[in-house]
Amino acid sequence: MKKEAYVYIVSSYKKTIYVGVTNNLQRRLLEHKKGINNGFSKRYKCHRLVYYEYSDYFFGAIAREKQIKKWRREKKIYLIESVNPEWKDLSEGWG
Repeated sequence: MKKEAYVYIVSSYKKTIYVGVTNNLQRRLLEHKKGINNGFSKRYKCHRLVYYEYSDYFFGAIAREKQIKKWRREKKIYLIESVNPEWKDLSEGWG
């Protein structure tokens, strides 16, 4: 069954990285920014969207999230900087 999803990376200003997956990127980013869910991203203030990818299939997005989470930090940084070298918040201006 086709169900779209996003793999995303949020970071703190100190570049602490959190990798996640969601079916609603805008809603999930709002949760990160407001600190709604307790856990790693809230504790380390990871609320700046620095990378995301779209997938037509949720299970494919989950597999990609797991793949990225296994990577060393340097490889994650390379992925982010390949599309966002200045680590800008890609969700800026999303209402």
